[in-house]
Amino acid sequence: MPIADSIDWTAVIADPRFQRLHRRKRAFLWGLMAFSVAYYFALPIGAAYFQDLFRTRVVGVINVGLLFALSEFVVAWGIALYYSRVANREFDALAAEIAADVTRHARPRS
Repeated sequence: MPIADSIDWTAVIADPRFQRLHRRKRAFLWGLMAFSVAYYFALPIGAAYFQDLFRTRVVGVINVGLLFALSEFVVAWGIALYYSRVANREFDALAAEIAADVTRHARPRS
């Protein structure tokens, strides 16, 4: 029988460490999502309402609008890298601690 079948998931969810982990992770992810959505919609809003700025040439045919559009990729990768580092440093350590306690206390069900 797999160990997952013998885990008391209600107790895991009630664990204050799990509650804290879930709260912190949810708040962190909502913040990242809000930033990424705002940054994403800044492009069409800027293109619609700040056309003079977005048409400003930087080098040759490359303008501010094109650079901003390309920066969307850089920002997306940056967000992913930032999340990965925070998750590895904070979330994964607490999750591993909870998982170790849960598997240590898991009892086979009959």
